[in-house]
Amino acid sequence: MRGDWAVGAVAAVLVLVTAAVAWEGAFFAPTAEAVPIPPPAVDEAPADGVRTAVFAGGCFWGVQAVFQHVNGVRSAVSGYAGGRDSDPTYVEVSSGATGHAEAVRVTYDPAVISYGRLLQVFFSVAHDPTQLNRQGPDYGAQYRSAIFAASDEQLRIAQAYLAQLDAADVYDAPVVTTVAPLDAFYRAEDYHQDYAERHPDAPYIVRNDRPKVAALAEMFPDDWREEPALVRPFEPT
Repeated sequence: MRGDWAVGAVAAVLVLVTAAVAWEGAFFAPTAEAVPIPPPAVDEAPADGVRTAVFAGGCFWGVQAVFQHVNGVRSAVSGYAGGRDSDPTYVEVSSGATGHAEAVRVTYDPAVISYGRLLQVFFSVAHDPTQLNRQGPDYGAQYRSAIFAASDEQLRIAQAYLAQLDAADVYDAPVVTTVAPLDAFYRAEDYHQDYAERHPDAPYIVRNDRPKVAALAEMFPDDWREEPALVRPFEPT
């Protein structure tokens, strides 16, 4: 009996180690490469003041980090959108029960950068729009690809751009991004804000998010800003 128990214990340990290795490989699996895509044929005109746009494309750490380095962006705030519950928490959203997606609210100057250009950045380097209810190592509808339009004009531009990208056939798989009017945006907890900037050497950030920021600098040099637009100077805590 003692020998059988020992064999069984060793086997159990091997199963756990194998599962852990497989999980680590999945967790740190490479994210999809950036894809050059055409600019939108339909866009908004330059204007005074500031406007907001909300995008969901997987873990909000990386999406926020990308938009923080876009010239003309005043702030990019991590949060939640598209679900049923009001004022949700990260734990609740992560459970998948709220219907919310991890999202980023971008406040931008339309005299410097247009909504269409933000969409081009979103579809090029911020995430992979062909992944359904996941993004890289993260699985679940809370990591879906979605655009939450803050106005009828944004809704029209986003829908036109999706149709343009489908016709251009620039991806290896169909685009699964959804477009819907923005009902509400709920700011995420403080520890999620500026996460990639505050933890640049975290393995998840190194593997999944820093390549996105590097791709932004390479593919959009005219829109690149070295100093990120951090949340704290623009958003009250």
